[in-house]
Amino acid sequence: MNPRERDALDAAPDGILLVRHDGCIVAVNAAMLAISGYQRSELEGRGLEILLPPDTRAAHGHYLRSYFAQPSRRPMGLGGVLWLQRKQGGAIPVDIALGHFGAEHEGVAVAFVRDVTELHQMQQRLKYQATRDTLTGLNNRWQFGQELLEQIKIAQANGDMLALLQLDLDNFKAINDGYGHEAGDQLLREVARRLKAQLRSEGILARLGGDEFVVLLMGEGAARARFWSEQILAALAMPFKHDGLALDFGASIGIALYPDNAQAGDDLMRFADMAMYSAKAQGRGNAVFFEPSMGQEMAERVLLAERLRMALGYGGLQLHYQPQVDVKTARVVGVEALLRWSDPVLGNVSPGRFIPVAEASGQIVALGNYVLDAACRQIAAWFQAGTPLRVAVNLSAHQLRQVNLVEQVRSCLQQHEVPPQWLELEVTESQAMIDPDQGRQVLADLAALGVTIALDDFGTGHSSLAYLQYLPLQRVKLGREFLLPSPSRDRLVEGIVHMVHALDLDVVAEGVEQPDQLQLLRDVDCECFQGWLHSRAMSADQIQAWLVAA
Repeated sequence: MNPRERDALDAAPDGILLVRHDGCIVAVNAAMLAISGYQRSELEGRGLEILLPPDTRAAHGHYLRSYFAQPSRRPMGLGGVLWLQRKQGGAIPVDIALGHFGAEHEGVAVAFVRDVTELHQMQQRLKYQATRDTLTGLNNRWQFGQELLEQIKIAQANGDMLALLQLDLDNFKAINDGYGHEAGDQLLREVARRLKAQLRSEGILARLGGDEFVVLLMGEGAARARFWSEQILAALAMPFKHDGLALDFGASIGIALYPDNAQAGDDLMRFADMAMYSAKAQGRGNAVFFEPSMGQEMAERVLLAERLRMALGYGGLQLHYQPQVDVKTARVVGVEALLRWSDPVLGNVSPGRFIPVAEASGQIVALGNYVLDAACRQIAAWFQAGTPLRVAVNLSAHQLRQVNLVEQVRSCLQQHEVPPQWLELEVTESQAMIDPDQGRQVLADLAALGVTIALDDFGTGHSSLAYLQYLPLQRVKLGREFLLPSPSRDRLVEGIVHMVHALDLDVVAEGVEQPDQLQLLRDVDCECFQGWLHSRAMSADQIQAWLVAA
């Protein structure tokens, strides 16, 4: 090759290889040297295999013979990604165009070689984004759907079983709302890490979105599905550490089996989802297998959630108030606000039915906000009528974890011009004990507003009496269980009341229905009681009329 021809080749932006029919490299240009990392003397006169990854050399020899047997032109972009072995080690993706000149079965092939590393990397990123969840790196919903369809085809052909496990985190919304989205994202990444560590190469794992994950187990029946569910629940039972806090979350799992429950992927997903909601309804940390009856239950929950959403929008909920009565004087000293729902379609719906649905559908915070606002509005109305009355409102665990709870209470008091001492906020000891330091700080900030803090259902949760002295409480509510007949009832109630009094706190006994229960409360100097012995919960108008008549 003369210098002029050499200069012409070197001016080309793409790598150029001239190759004989026997695979010997005749000439290369400067761009090819830059791509390959070789010197000209190391390539020219050598076999083409020097530029091929070892696992492709045998197949390429066959392709080379086929090409020279019937030479043709091939432009860039038609051959897919090919790989070129560099001198420094490692292979890079290249695109190749081909031409030929000279005798038909001999002559010389001209290969135009383009480094497409950046394009390949971009394509890989796009593929990753299309098939992977960007937060956790797991398969996304679309990719999992493709994997599920493929595994069902394989299972059909081989007569195998599949088990689909759908997971939903139990306390994710509370953590996400209470500690911010960054904490929520960290928790989701931690869940993904634990699931991968637990399952290793077992099954196909994906994040469907939000706090929902799914695992597909191949060749597994009910027994192994139960085993893996227990392993996963145990892995997720450990608290999540965030900013020095140990936050509990846990998960609920729904299980659907192929072919026992469904033969189609969509049905399998839907049935696992039904089972998961049934698991959540049974409390945290459960795994439940799908049963046909769950279809009706799911339809009812969906209807309940939709009607509840509508009720929150048009004001279909109402507060009733149960009087809290001074044991000695029989004077009403306050009321507890209790949520009631009468729906045009569903009729009267008990809290036992709609509260779990509100928690599962994420409406529990909106429900708590409604109760707080309605209670403050009613306090203001009674003030204007000249019959002021303290109103006790229950805070849910979700509300207690909200980062803006204190500001929300302050804003509500200011909006309705309510003196804070007329609002009482009740929390259960179980809620306060989930994160003792955080719970104590939130309650202290609420108490600083001037509202009253009461501990509800005292003695029925995992109490820490040593911790009780540090909570900013004014009142403790004795659960109705302590007033049920038993040989040690009187001594137990007396001991609890005296202990609470030693902490300079008042006691309100709940569920008083019999005269002997009220007499016991008098004997042990309990301050207040509420229950059917005095009255059931009443509407605001009934309370107002009753107060005026009294």
